[in-house]
Amino acid sequence: MVGPVRPQFVLFGSSIVQLSFSNGGWGAILADVYARKADVLLRGYFGWNSRRAIQVLDHVFPKDASTQPELIITYFGGNDSMGAHPSGLGPHVPVPEYIENMKQIVNYLKGLSDSTRLIFLTSPPVDEERVNKYASEHFSHLVRTNELCQTYADACVKLCQELDVKVVNLFTAFQQRENWMTDCFTDGVHLSAAGSKIVVAEILKVLKEAEWKPSLHWKSMPTEFAEDSPYDIVGADGKTTLNPSEWTFHREIQWD
Repeated sequence: MVGPVRPQFVLFGSSIVQLSFSNGGWGAILADVYARKADVLLRGYFGWNSRRAIQVLDHVFPKDASTQPELIITYFGGNDSMGAHPSGLGPHVPVPEYIENMKQIVNYLKGLSDSTRLIFLTSPPVDEERVNKYASEHFSHLVRTNELCQTYADACVKLCQELDVKVVNLFTAFQQRENWMTDCFTDGVHLSAAGSKIVVAEILKVLKEAEWKPSLHWKSMPTEFAEDSPYDIVGADGKTTLNPSEWTFHREIQWD
């Protein structure tokens, strides 16, 4: 543990979470946006579905922890929505069970503390042609279709609305971008830098609009060690220093 203790934002989910610090990923962008404001922690597990998620909830989020996250962003559904394999093996989870699993995850996370806030992400669409064209020889035939993705995305949105949980519908958000199939993925499924920027924009929109107290939007949160210092860079007048604690000029996008 290092200090001072900052608010904790936990990213919990499958490969779209695990890879969120790769390829200009959305987790890395959030860590930059929240630099000196919150610690962004990665709890992503490649290939996981909602069944595996509920098996580890008490390990990833122990209820007796001395501190609990201020925000948990959760994503499961992309693997659940894959077509069933004839062997019965694989990540597929039927829609009714997926809904119950996600409900269990919501209720568990809500129970961590009164101040823990939740945002759920739906499964995004996929580039079906690329998925089928570049399937690995190490895999049995994978069934990923946008029809299935939409079914699970819609189920996630409906559940979150019923349980009063913030949700980002990535299935619709991605398709608002022209050329989304070619621009938003590295392999037809996992996110490129362009796809990750959509995720960040949608998350920040939720955080800005949420009527949470205290607000978890980055512009509303205090900056660590933000006081002026004589050790800061000296300004052009040669007499005063420039406080760099809120500088964002290095960012490709000036996030709202």
